[in-house]
Amino acid sequence: MVLAGCLLLALGAFPVFAQTGPLMSAIQPRYNTAKRNLIESAQAMPAESYSYRLTPEQRSFGEWIEHNVGMNYNLCSQGLGQPAPRTATLSPTDKDALVKAITASFQYCDALFLNTTDEKALAPLDVDGRKVYPVNVMIGLLASWNAHYGNIVGYLRTKGIVPPSTARARKK
Repeated sequence: MVLAGCLLLALGAFPVFAQTGPLMSAIQPRYNTAKRNLIESAQAMPAESYSYRLTPEQRSFGEWIEHNVGMNYNLCSQGLGQPAPRTATLSPTDKDALVKAITASFQYCDALFLNTTDEKALAPLDVDGRKVYPVNVMIGLLASWNAHYGNIVGYLRTKGIVPPSTARARKK
């Protein structure tokens, strides 16, 4: 009975996997890694360090998290061909709210990164009178997230915190 149930679940999921072609198969793992790195970074930094800046000219750690939240909603909505959802104003020093917000913003982006087929990724969308290809949005976001994570790593390391990607690599 259990084997039959597992088989039915596997067969029910098969069409989802069958729709993922080489393009999205390459993008999705990179999305999951970027998402995990940024959420875990927000969780790792102590609340009292959310106002920390590497230099006076740079964003504070909390401002980096806040920036990624806004970017996620604005750009993922474009890739979905939707208007950006309205979000609450965030304080860059409120760790709890920012951790929840970055997690929610990535849950919003899941619709673009985890539910898009290769065909949909390459199909143009009309966004405010402009032609937008979801794949362009996704590649741009991946580049931005990795650049932002690179900045965030410096904040974590100067506070004596091992960045999430390094911590995972050490466990292996």
